[in-house]
Amino acid sequence: MVSTASATSSPFRVLTRVDSIDVLRALTMVLMIFVNDLWSLTAIPGWLEHVPEGADGIGLADVVFPAFLFIVGLSIPFAIQHRRTRHETDAQIAGHVLTRAAALLVMGLWLVNGEYLNEAATGIARLGWNVLACTAFILIWNTYPKALSPTRRRVGQLLGWVVLLALAFAYRGESAERFETHWWGILGLIGWSYLVGALATLLARERIAVLALIWVGFCVLSMAAKTYTFPPLVQWIPDAIRGGTLAGLTLGGALTATVFRWCVERGYGRAMTLGFLLAAAGLIGLSIYTRPIWGLAKLGATPAWLFLCSAFTLLAFTALHWLVDVAGKGHWFRAIKPAGTDTLLCYLIPYFAYALVDFFDLHLPAVLLTGGVGLIKSLLFALLCVGVTGGLNRLGIRLKL
Repeated sequence: MVSTASATSSPFRVLTRVDSIDVLRALTMVLMIFVNDLWSLTAIPGWLEHVPEGADGIGLADVVFPAFLFIVGLSIPFAIQHRRTRHETDAQIAGHVLTRAAALLVMGLWLVNGEYLNEAATGIARLGWNVLACTAFILIWNTYPKALSPTRRRVGQLLGWVVLLALAFAYRGESAERFETHWWGILGLIGWSYLVGALATLLARERIAVLALIWVGFCVLSMAAKTYTFPPLVQWIPDAIRGGTLAGLTLGGALTATVFRWCVERGYGRAMTLGFLLAAAGLIGLSIYTRPIWGLAKLGATPAWLFLCSAFTLLAFTALHWLVDVAGKGHWFRAIKPAGTDTLLCYLIPYFAYALVDFFDLHLPAVLLTGGVGLIKSLLFALLCVGVTGGLNRLGIRLKL
């Protein structure tokens, strides 16, 4: 189903939320937790895991992150439209975009520093670092119950910032280096990509041709980044932007959602579906064409990876649109709904889970960590994280940037 809002400037119903995007986001998050847990298993098919650096090819784990970036883009036009129905100006919307991107960069920065932590020099275990950082994120960006006084809300947020600053001050890396950016982390890469995608969508103002041109520009940038060495003046731009690939994935989602809104609001659902299928076929063709030139690799962020993963996610979104929005089968996915509506909190739950397992020195029998049985264990772990997210939501813990 789709949610609509009236708009006096348009004779068409205006979409502000699409259930199939929430379902696709939930499925992707479950899959992300699942593949991130594969490190704990043995004797599993190689195609489930990441392809090693320098190899030409992709595994299942290599399509999850780009799918999530594409979904970030899918959500952007609806979020902007929702804010416009509340009569926010473009300046106000841009301010929200900057604030949200900054929050993602902060979270990514603290988590990625945990990956390079020198536990002895810092005086804290890596898992403890992650728990403290994630707890601080919740304190800062939680949507506190309205019944809670503003003073307590501000105290909670202030405490979160104090924890983050204390961690940064105490931090020592593997070579005793101080707190630094490294590669920004997954959340940081999402933050940079979201920033580009949201500002471009805001600039395009629902003009499909403009947004398509920007998407093409970043696809060309993806190819140029693999061919040329940029001058020093450009090197200060984060690689998530200047590399073209990650921003291109997000812009592909934003372009898809803009076309989707235009078609559905006018009743062109079947024509849109045909167009999406043709677009996916074209993207696969581009992937095949560019693969011999730059290879197909996630770690290399190659153009072929950009095109192929965009095609996969576009096909998944198209299928879910007809299943969820048209056929009304959204209730089939009710059990994983929290992963689609509070995705950030769901992403953080495994950090707490792994810390608890380590703290209590818990060990599963080898049979539960091997082959098909192990895969079931990892899937159940992902579903458990979703369930915990839903339980925390009911207790009033819900992250919203």
